[in-house]
Amino acid sequence: MGRRSRQRGKAAKLSAPETEYVSDGGDRLVLRGALTAGTRRKYEDTLRGGLQQEDAWQRAVELLFERLAVRWTINDVPTEGQHELLMRFRVASADERRWVRDILREHCAEHFPELQAP
Repeated sequence: MGRRSRQRGKAAKLSAPETEYVSDGGDRLVLRGALTAGTRRKYEDTLRGGLQQEDAWQRAVELLFERLAVRWTINDVPTEGQHELLMRFRVASADERRWVRDILREHCAEHFPELQAP
């Protein structure tokens, strides 16, 4: 087996599981089921960081969303890619943001119980 074949095989094994959440309105959010140790540290540092507490909390929510979100479909319009997802989150309505925060809490409780929920 050639080197490239072995590398492709490893990449497939390392892909994180994904979980899809559906809102009452039919919007869909797909989140990764894995976080690197570095991301976990960065999240904890951000959450208790030197910023104003509200600013730190907002940034921590954004960081989790940025690292976990794979795809967000709103009104049958899919958004993918880290930058695009974060931009969409930043312009989301209050209800959309609240739903995403609730989903992040649920997802973290299931997949990352050691993390303090946002």
